[in-house]
Amino acid sequence: MTDTVLDRFLRYVVIDTQSDPASSTQPTTGKQKDLGRVLVDELLKIGLADAHLDEHGYVYATIPANSDKTVPVICFCSHMDTAPDFSGTNVKPQIVRNYAGGDIKLAGDTGRVIRVSDHPELQNQIGNDIVTTDGTTLLGADDKAGLAEIMTAAAMLVGNPDIRHGTIKILFTPDEEVGRGVNKVDLKKLGADFAFTMDGETAGHIEDETFSADGVEISISGVAIHPGFAKDRMENAIKIAGAIIDRLPRDIAPETTEGRQGFIHPIGVTGSMEKASLSFIIRDFTDKGLTEKETMLEAIVKDVMAAYPGSTYHFQVKEQYRNMKVVLDRHPEIVENAIEAVRRAGLTPVRGSIRGGTDGSRLSFMGLPCPNIFAGGHAFHSPLEWVSRQDMEKAVKTIVELAKVWEERA
Repeated sequence: MTDTVLDRFLRYVVIDTQSDPASSTQPTTGKQKDLGRVLVDELLKIGLADAHLDEHGYVYATIPANSDKTVPVICFCSHMDTAPDFSGTNVKPQIVRNYAGGDIKLAGDTGRVIRVSDHPELQNQIGNDIVTTDGTTLLGADDKAGLAEIMTAAAMLVGNPDIRHGTIKILFTPDEEVGRGVNKVDLKKLGADFAFTMDGETAGHIEDETFSADGVEISISGVAIHPGFAKDRMENAIKIAGAIIDRLPRDIAPETTEGRQGFIHPIGVTGSMEKASLSFIIRDFTDKGLTEKETMLEAIVKDVMAAYPGSTYHFQVKEQYRNMKVVLDRHPEIVENAIEAVRRAGLTPVRGSIRGGTDGSRLSFMGLPCPNIFAGGHAFHSPLEWVSRQDMEKAVKTIVELAKVWEERA
């Protein structure tokens, strides 16, 4: 078993671990445990005697403290599943060694090209080794890069007892990509004070803010009748659903927003003449912004429904996660220590916000404050996904330095 971060990464990405939003099991797919078992075996070989995979698909392990100080217990966390957005079966990683610049054409589907114009971060990768897919699958750097980095850092800490650190916990989760990554996590067993997800993008970036997120389900009951006798009587639920979608503001959509702007996003529509259902996700950085968008959406629904007096609707809002900054601002040392670790790893720290969520969003509100640190991957959830070996190595160094910073400052 080789133990460089690249070796580990290449080993993990060929194991299919896609999660399934339609499944009601935990984990949503049994194949996620295939990778969990590999990780446990490697953790045991590193020397972490308590490493184990539980019934719900979580991997837990502990790196014992080697410092005499009382150091807060920190946890490093990454998720094992890959997104259901694109195939994760039969991944064939390709390595562009000593990248010389320019667009990268993918061998398995030459119509797919990683263009510098679309991926400007490639301009900072000259001379690095770039890992891509062959264009027929996603890569799984989200978040197998994080897994490989935590595993490699764990091996370094265990193999170098002169590096002083407190107790460090490792947590690998299933089902993050379908929003269930921490549903069954046992925080008491984990026993950490603070945590860091290794699930970010560009090297040097630390994120202490996420979207707040809700889901909205709208069900419509129309008036069904034989189309031959429908004049002035039929109210087609499919057309009502279409009218609602058509009324959505064009400037509050994912494709027209950026930075700190939120959005209203339809993600599913099903229907017949009699009944139709619409699914939305609502995103904003503030709870006030969420409420405003939900109120706007229901006002659109009411306005459309006014033209269909025989029809009814049901509007249900379901909380998904909240902006972790609310929690993290109460513990400024967590992000401050991460910034120092990134600096010691030779990078310029960049503090930012995620237009999305991580396991850390929910963990923070469950009592485990948890910002997000870069893992180095780019173009997540797509066949154009890529990561560089050097950025993964910088993430490993950041983890090791972060363990040292917490011990020094205890």
